[in-house]
Amino acid sequence: MLRLETNSPLYRVDEAVRRRVAREEDAPVDLDAVRQGIRVSLSELGKARAAQKNDDIDQSNLPDGIKELLKLIRALKAQIAERQAELQAIAADQSLDEENRLQRLEALRGELASLQGALSSANLNLAKATRDAGLSDEQSLEVGKLLNA
Repeated sequence: MLRLETNSPLYRVDEAVRRRVAREEDAPVDLDAVRQGIRVSLSELGKARAAQKNDDIDQSNLPDGIKELLKLIRALKAQIAERQAELQAIAADQSLDEENRLQRLEALRGELASLQGALSSANLNLAKATRDAGLSDEQSLEVGKLLNA
């Protein structure tokens, strides 16, 4: 059974999207439709670049679970950087009326908070996984190097 905890990043994203849709349409919101509307996809070029970007992780001598967590952390960091850039662009966009700007900023701040929560969770999971895996000193250094690359 799938359980959605109220302090999870997914729940916060769901709530932010639900509130935004409700404000825009001022109508009852079908939560299933909102959940279906949350999708992330990469173009073929984006997929190729993402695969190349993680080649160093794939070639490392680390357990697969740790490799996946490192890839997830990189993806979350990239999404956070994108949202921060969007936030700055909207804040600087003089063509938007104040109400629209504030709504978009609020939505982006909600997404950013959710992504940062997911990043914190992924970092904690990585720390636990590295501790539980009994990595060698060399592997532990490699995790640190890949995490900061």
